[in-house]
Amino acid sequence: MNQKRIAILGSTGSIGTQALEVIEANPEIFSVEVLTAQDNAALLIEQAQKFRPKEVVIGNETLFDHVTSALENLPIKVYKGASALISVVESDSIDMVLTAMVGYAGLLPTIHAIKAGKDIALANKETLVVAGELIMGLAKEHQVNIYPVDSEHSAIFQCLTGEAENPIEKIILTASGGPFRGKDRASLASVTKEQALKHPNWSMGAKITIDSATLMNKGLEVIEAKWLFGLNSNQIDVIVHPQSIVHSLVQFEDGSIKAQMGLPDMKLPIQYALHYPQRLKSSFPRFNFIDYPSLTFEKPDLETFRNLAIAYHALEKGGNAACVINAANEVAVDAFLKDKIGFLEISDLILDTLSKINYVQNPTYSDYVQTNEEARRFASELIQVKA
Repeated sequence: MNQKRIAILGSTGSIGTQALEVIEANPEIFSVEVLTAQDNAALLIEQAQKFRPKEVVIGNETLFDHVTSALENLPIKVYKGASALISVVESDSIDMVLTAMVGYAGLLPTIHAIKAGKDIALANKETLVVAGELIMGLAKEHQVNIYPVDSEHSAIFQCLTGEAENPIEKIILTASGGPFRGKDRASLASVTKEQALKHPNWSMGAKITIDSATLMNKGLEVIEAKWLFGLNSNQIDVIVHPQSIVHSLVQFEDGSIKAQMGLPDMKLPIQYALHYPQRLKSSFPRFNFIDYPSLTFEKPDLETFRNLAIAYHALEKGGNAACVINAANEVAVDAFLKDKIGFLEISDLILDTLSKINYVQNPTYSDYVQTNEEARRFASELIQVKA
């Protein structure tokens, strides 16, 4: 059996490093062709020395000489910058691209990978949030498969296997509720980034962890689900499930519900996406009902955690609205992590930006680019005023 040749965009992040663990455990099935990182040159070098990809890309061009020097005795080509990131995904030596970059930056490389006919293992939810209609249209045009890596969307995908002839009545995305579940707005006014970064169940990067604390991560997942599974907003529910054992559910027209369950471990959905439709044997820890005698569920608090409601509003509005909230959120989260704004101000900033950026009902790619730039600029200016 030929190895599946994988390019990992964002190999030094949480998803990227766990994907490499999956690949390392299955060397006869997968090979690493491309590794990319933005700033973490030290880990990129370490990964390249271990996995020996054909190419690596360091996004931060000031680190290019350092990476090149460290790998000069290995048969690895080293490139730098955003343009190189776009070029490497088009290589004939790649079978699948795992998009594990965080944020808007993942959009253009994903577009080029799809146009080059590469199947996509999608961990970069912002790609579909920003330009879902464009991406799904390109995937259909180029006959490319998009396999979801997010645990919730992987759960839906797994539940739908074998159900092609059965229409979905609705899906239910589960949310842990984050570190502030049950808190009111008054108690959130003074929370610190250190508190927000302590997720109760998952180990993730800083941006996604803050998004989980504000419930924006779930809002972005709602928008992503709309495009992945061809649903309307009223077919996508969110329920808070603190134990993070039920990863999501599908309800069919006969009322039956299927759920995908397991311990919170991103390696399972990564592995499923990389090797679909076969399930690989793994040594991952197993879920035991006896260890979890009580699984609980509750409604999300949309008044305290407004970002989820904002995401639903953007989804229903359509056009470039989701692009606006994604851009504003990225700026707001960065500002919160740098102690420039408070936790509750993240939602304020997103709403203010959404109200000011011109609405485009049927955006093209250039419209998305312009919207992203305008929203980021406006949100940044708001932060400066607050400072």
